[in-house]
Amino acid sequence: MFKNLAADALGLSDIGKIIPPDQFHQTDIDDYIFHEDNEKIYFVIKSKSDEYCFTNLAFIHLDGQSAVSKKRTLKRYPYRYYTISHVFIETAGTIDLDVELKFTLNKTELFSIDIDKKEIESVRDIYKALIAISEQCQTIKNHEWVLEKSFTSAVGMIDLKTLPEKAVMALPKLLNHTVSQLEDAYNQRLQDIRQYDFGAIFEHYLNH
Repeated sequence: MFKNLAADALGLSDIGKIIPPDQFHQTDIDDYIFHEDNEKIYFVIKSKSDEYCFTNLAFIHLDGQSAVSKKRTLKRYPYRYYTISHVFIETAGTIDLDVELKFTLNKTELFSIDIDKKEIESVRDIYKALIAISEQCQTIKNHEWVLEKSFTSAVGMIDLKTLPEKAVMALPKLLNHTVSQLEDAYNQRLQDIRQYDFGAIFEHYLNH
């Protein structure tokens, strides 16, 4: 116990190891993955008190208070709602035992994960994947903005909902359905744009 307390005081207990894929099932966080919905783990970083997991759909943090406490909190951050940004690596100095992987979620929550410097090659892979995911999320948001502007402009030109009922009924049936058709096309296009499964990105950088 005293060794654990000393490690906490020195910050050594927070240095994480990257778990090999064949050991993912041995981690605590694996029990909280939506395997039933095709969620897949790509990286797990494990320290004595915490587990950090990157799946195709979300970043998940199993947060432990310290290395000597069993109390833990599970926090899930779907990429769809928590955009990753400001990703960078702080490399190890001469006497440092770790490198730091840092990134921000939704421009407010900063994560700094200490990882054994021997794992630097894998850290670089995670870094590249997170950069690519960050850029893809921004692309999705840009496409959403363009779609919303286009939809609003199109509906503004033919919006029949603001007309009196008698006036609408006097119009051809085809025009009666125009707004509804635009809405259907808008919703379908929005669904096509919002592809937040980033398994292909992880696999791309894992295989290089």
